Amino acid sequence: MPFIFVVGNSRSGTTMMGRILNNHALVHTFPELHFFEQLWSGKDKDKILEIDEAEQLAARLLNISASGYFAKKEPEKYTGEAKEIIGSIPAPAITSLKIFAAVIQHEAIKHGKQYPCDQTPQNVFYIREILEAYPNAYFINMVRDPRDVLLSQKRKWKRRFLGGSHATWYETIRAWTNYHPLTISKLWNSAIRARELVKDRRVMSVQFESLLKDPDKAIEGICFFLQLSYSPQLKEVPQVGSSSGMDKKEVKGINSDRSQSWGKGGLSETEIWFCQKSCKKYMQELGYEPVKISPNPIIIAFYYLIFPVKLGFAFLLNLHRMKNIVETVRKRMG
Repeated sequence: MPFIFVVGNSRSGTTMMGRILNNHALVHTFPELHFFEQLWSGKDKDKILEIDEAEQLAARLLNISASGYFAKKEPEKYTGEAKEIIGSIPAPAITSLKIFAAVIQHEAIKHGKQYPCDQTPQNVFYIREILEAYPNAYFINMVRDPRDVLLSQKRKWKRRFLGGSHATWYETIRAWTNYHPLTISKLWNSAIRARELVKDRRVMSVQFESLLKDPDKAIEGICFFLQLSYSPQLKEVPQVGSSSGMDKKEVKGINSDRSQSWGKGGLSETEIWFCQKSCKKYMQELGYEPVKISPNPIIIAFYYLIFPVKLGFAFLLNLHRMKNIVETVRKRMG
């Protein structure tokens, strides 16, 4: 059973792509599982788990699959199902990687589908490890203009007020704290670099702008890559998840207005300057043309001044999302 992973920088269209694929009769897309990096690290690769540890991990994944990563943790509700899944894995070599595979296969079949699809963006930093663990895995790597990513990240804290029911006050504060033009730009570079380091036929990059401009052509190409049949109905996804407008669950289709949103306002010249300066190399390679701007030197100095403060608070608020702190920092800022 092939595994599909939709990856890329956060706010690059990974959720939309996951919904498109979920419309296919053979594909079951999960909410962001955050297994790699948060529930697993490189040091866990060959670690054999005790039965109770294995069942706890399976129950946690089932909980996320059913309710989402930010929902209340109630793994005890899935104990019986977890025991059944762990019982299907040949003992004694029960590893976290085998549990992850067993759970997503189980869930796909339960939903009447054949191919499980994990749309966690941060998996872009674990492409090499995932391909090594699952030779039958395929990746759709989403790429978006870093200035649009910057704008979306800047507005992400507003999701609570735009229909994002999962956005707790804590997540709202964390989203606001995470934003700094220098941090977001460096993370965009890291995500692009992570993909560039893995040249593999099982990885396909898709520019978000191309998807919005000609969705039928883009989706048809993706289906060909994944060896799936194509249907125009795949693009009938709800218009939800934007950080610049209210969710419109009743409206289906791909909103082309989300392309190049940064050019319509929302970013200061200083923020654009930081982004273009930091991302210049990959922007040129990907065809994202820079614009000429004259940033205010005083505001530039202010952003540099508050950078270590914001970075420190962001680190503290994200500690619980990193199983191996050193590995996470190295992959994201390396």
